[in-house]
Amino acid sequence: MEFLEAAIAVLREEARPLHWTVIQDLALRRGYLDPFTQRDIRKHLLGALNAGSKDGSIQKEGLGGYALGSAPCADHGPFLGGGR
Repeated sequence: MEFLEAAIAVLREEARPLHWTVIQDLALRRGYLDPFTQRDIRKHLLGALNAGSKDGSIQKEGLGGYALGSAPCADHGPFLGGGR
């Protein structure tokens, strides 16, 4: 799973804004990210969250916090609409 996909999956499942460290922890615990096959988890997750906040799929919520955005994505459907 790609980093942005993992973050979106966690945010969808939790249905509330989360700090990036919580997103990372849950993505690792749930197996969405694998530190043995994906290098530099923190760096790439933060990069994906930043990119997601620029394209509207994720929105920043204060210092280090993120929530689902409202921009649709071809791979995931509307983010606040509960999926496909």
